[in-house]
Amino acid sequence: MPVVSRPSGERVLTLAMRTAMLNFILVAGSASAWAASPEQQDVAADPRSNVAPATPADDSPDALTLDTTNINASYSGPTSLPETFAGGQVARGARLGMMGNKDVMDTPFSVTSYTAKTLADLQTVTVADALERDPSVRSTGQTGGIVDSFFIRGFPIGEGNLGELAFDGVYGVAPNYRVFTDYAERVEVLKGPGALMYGISPNSGVGGVINIVPKRPLDEDLTRVTTTYASDSQVGGHLDLSRRFGTDNQFGVRFNGNLQGGDTAIDDQHRDLGIGAIALDYRGERLRLNLDYISQKESFEAASRPFTVAPGIDVPSAPNGRTNLPQDWGWSDTKEQSALLGGEYDLTDTVTVFAHAGGGKSDVKRLSDQVPRILNDAGDTSNIPGYYKFNVDRSTADAGIRGVFATGPITHTTTLMATKYQDELSRGITNGTEIRSNIYHPIEVPKQYINSPKVLRISESELSGVALTDTLSMLDDRFQLTLGVRRQDIESRNYNAAGSVSSKYNESATTPLVGVVVKPWEDVSLYYNYVEGLSKGDIAPGTAANAGETFAPYESKQHELGVKYEHGTFMTTLALFQIEKPSGEIGAGNVFSVQAEQRNRGIELSMFGEVAPGTRLMGGVTLLDGELTDSATAANRGNKPVGVPDVQANLWAEWDTPWLEGFTLTGGAIYTDSQYVNQANTQELDAWTRFDAGARYTTKIEGRPTTFRATVQNVFDREYWSGVASYGAFSPGYPRTLQLSATVDF
Repeated sequence: MPVVSRPSGERVLTLAMRTAMLNFILVAGSASAWAASPEQQDVAADPRSNVAPATPADDSPDALTLDTTNINASYSGPTSLPETFAGGQVARGARLGMMGNKDVMDTPFSVTSYTAKTLADLQTVTVADALERDPSVRSTGQTGGIVDSFFIRGFPIGEGNLGELAFDGVYGVAPNYRVFTDYAERVEVLKGPGALMYGISPNSGVGGVINIVPKRPLDEDLTRVTTTYASDSQVGGHLDLSRRFGTDNQFGVRFNGNLQGGDTAIDDQHRDLGIGAIALDYRGERLRLNLDYISQKESFEAASRPFTVAPGIDVPSAPNGRTNLPQDWGWSDTKEQSALLGGEYDLTDTVTVFAHAGGGKSDVKRLSDQVPRILNDAGDTSNIPGYYKFNVDRSTADAGIRGVFATGPITHTTTLMATKYQDELSRGITNGTEIRSNIYHPIEVPKQYINSPKVLRISESELSGVALTDTLSMLDDRFQLTLGVRRQDIESRNYNAAGSVSSKYNESATTPLVGVVVKPWEDVSLYYNYVEGLSKGDIAPGTAANAGETFAPYESKQHELGVKYEHGTFMTTLALFQIEKPSGEIGAGNVFSVQAEQRNRGIELSMFGEVAPGTRLMGGVTLLDGELTDSATAANRGNKPVGVPDVQANLWAEWDTPWLEGFTLTGGAIYTDSQYVNQANTQELDAWTRFDAGARYTTKIEGRPTTFRATVQNVFDREYWSGVASYGAFSPGYPRTLQLSATVDF
């Protein structure tokens, strides 16, 4: 039997990145030959200006000579980056998919956009770290594991092998297993189904949409170096470099690179990370182009795994977060590459065409535990290790047109868009022999030598659709009505070990959107939305009497009513919502049918901004009332869904101390109520609260802006189960972890 050896590392920055950069410069350079003048230029050369071109100065002594006046213009259309709100932690607006960026007060949804400043000040590494401060979001991925997953409004996001995070408003580009904040300018969260604005998500999530806004070239040169340290010995360095060039600075390049390595706070675990991300752009008067490329590799020794629990026993108390059950001879390598080319062209001052094309590739190899099962109250476990290989290939393309026009006193902003997404999943698994251990006292066993598996094609999917939206504004934008409709086609095929199609699926569905915004006062916005989400229909499993039968797409429905209040430098939002989502289950006669339904009702209170000069707050509370309104198992009807707590609360505060300029104290708390592990509601996780604390100091050293940061996560080293995935797997929370960083701008 051949011995499995760890694959050798690869350079993060590949030849493909350099080739993509060269190709883009050549394309953008040819475009500049016929594109109009750049966005930043002298008034005398600006054909859009009403100011007459300057005439040569009179040489006579009585002539009056004026100083040169420059106007630095910038694009402010639907794809421009919204400005930040007071305090800099959250942006004033966010992207609503095909509708583009909208101000939060003009948006008929609950949406939050966390800025690059927040991502840096919280010392986030991944998007999961960034969203820990959102009261509507909970991370269900395991600390020290290979994949991040979430619950939004009590529904799962990102639990499968098909990424559910959008990148620049497009599915199929963001890395599949974990997205890092090194290349993120904003992390946006749209709460509720987003099928109309973004299209159906690849893994059918309906609780919300997480969108990554990539870092793009800045107007000013930037050279920023950050060094990091995290318990126990994770050391890293990050370079953020931005430049503009060309006769009128119409070309831009931004590079973000990060290398980390060392032991983590989890016992016997070592982690190495390499990231390279490059963003190129061309900015003409009417033509704008962007190219983003990401390459990343994350490697673990003894990667963490979640747990399940045997029926009939209570979930035992959580072990210390440092305890690591997987064997130290296990390893995991995840490689991701993604690219997205986007562009838009202004046909007129009010009509713009736009398009995107791109995709991503994910490769995972690991020799590790599967999901260990807890067998008894003492924490004994049973597990079978395996050698796994996963490959996911994704591609995406869209094209659309957006226009603004008036019919009498009503202004219309209309968008028509077509999308197409494809993916292919290949997988291979070879199992080892059973390992017995304990969650409190892990048992080390001899290394197992497992054959490398044969990778077979498992499934293919194709999602295509056409959508139309129209926002009608009147009374100086105090009343806005948004109407929309999307026609979505869903096709998928599953394959058996012989490579033949074992089952296939081809269905269509239509989803509407109605959104209303009423602003009775300048600082108050009332809104309502009715929107439907889409999930892929199921195929009856092989164990069912009707194996292979296909079902129509599931259409979830959301009603939401809310109010947003902007009090100077502080904003508060209150939302009431209800989401209904059907699903399939095996019922009487072993027949699979669509007869289950989950209904989540909730109240969300969110707040952010400066409550007083030098004092900032960010957080809120979400009250959830989840119910299985129908089920194939009669005894489960009326029970609570898996992983849906009654209360989620977050608070993060910052205080600029008066005794030392530039010195800020930070801290906060995260609370999650108890939640059930099974639909029978006989097994549950206890409620938990985690406290974090930190400080930062901003100064100048030899004239260079410098920021020092320190954060302690889980200050009191609380032992807790952090959350449960929809399939009943749960993970220990963070151990007490120290994070340090120093950032210098050169």
